[in-house]
Amino acid sequence: MAATVGVIGVGTMGEPMAASLLRAGFAVTVCAHANRAPVERLVAAGARDGRDPAGVAAVAEVVVTCVPDAPQVEEALFGEHGAASGARAGTLFVDMSTISPVATRAFDARLRAAGMRFVDAPVSGGPARAKSGTLTIIAGASDGDFADARPVLEAMGTPSHVGPVGMGEVVKLVNQIIISNTMLANVEALTFAAKAGADIDAVLAVIGGATGSNYLLQNWLPQSWLAGSHAPGFALDLLRKDLAAALDSARAAGVPMPASALAYQLYTASSGEGHGKDDYTSVATFYERAAGVTVRTKPSA
Repeated sequence: MAATVGVIGVGTMGEPMAASLLRAGFAVTVCAHANRAPVERLVAAGARDGRDPAGVAAVAEVVVTCVPDAPQVEEALFGEHGAASGARAGTLFVDMSTISPVATRAFDARLRAAGMRFVDAPVSGGPARAKSGTLTIIAGASDGDFADARPVLEAMGTPSHVGPVGMGEVVKLVNQIIISNTMLANVEALTFAAKAGADIDAVLAVIGGATGSNYLLQNWLPQSWLAGSHAPGFALDLLRKDLAAALDSARAAGVPMPASALAYQLYTASSGEGHGKDDYTSVATFYERAAGVTVRTKPSA
C-alpha cells in the first residue's frame, strides 16, 4: 500500500478528501489550487504543506489532483512548478476532477512518455459524501494501476473500475447527462403541476410509487428547491462545465445530443442571471417566472 499521498487542489471537494486520507493513516502532503485556508486546516490535522505541485509530487508515491477543469489539471501537472517536474519515475497520478475524456487520455500519454502512470477517477456524491468518505469513485485505468490506486481510493469512497484510462470520465459524464436532463424534467413537471393547482406533496407521494420516480425528485428537490432554497449542493456552473465536456466529447464521437444541448443553454441562461454558484436546482427560477407560479411543498408541522 502506498504510504505517501499528495493532494493538489484542496477546495470544496479536495479538502475533505484529503482529510479522509489522513484518517485512513496515509502520510498526506497538500498544496492549494487557489485558496490557502484549507491547506492550513489540513496541516493542523496532520498533513504536510508541499507549497506547490512539484513539491507535493517530490514526496508522494500517489499524487491526486482535484481541480475544476482540464486547463487547471494541465497547469497542476505540466505548468511552472508542475507535479510532473517533481515526480519520480513510476509515480502514480490519479486525477479526480471531472473533465473531457479527450483531455484525460492526452494527459495519460504525456505522463507515460515521462515514465509515470495515470488513473482517471472522477467522483460523485458532493461535499457531504466527501466529508464522510463515502464517495462513488469511477476509475479508468489498467488493471495494475487500479490495483495500486485502490487503497487510496477506498479511503475516500467506493471505487469501481470501469475500463481503461478515459473511461472513468466517460461514465461520470453519462451520470451528468442524466442528472442535468432529469432535473429539467422534474422542474417542468412540477411547475406544470403547480400552475394546474395540484398539491405538490400529493404529486410527490404518487409519483414516488410510479414510473416517473427518480432520485432527484424524491431526495434532492424536497430539501432544496421545494423547501425554498438553492443553497449550494452542486453548483450550477460546475454542471454547465460537465455538460460542456460531454457535448465536446459527443461532437468528437459523432453522437447527437439535442436534449443535452438545450439543457446546457437553459443552465447557461440561469447562470447569466446570477445563479452560477447556486445549486443547479436554481434553473427552476426560469420556469417559475415564466409560468407565474412559486412551486413549494407544505412546511412540516
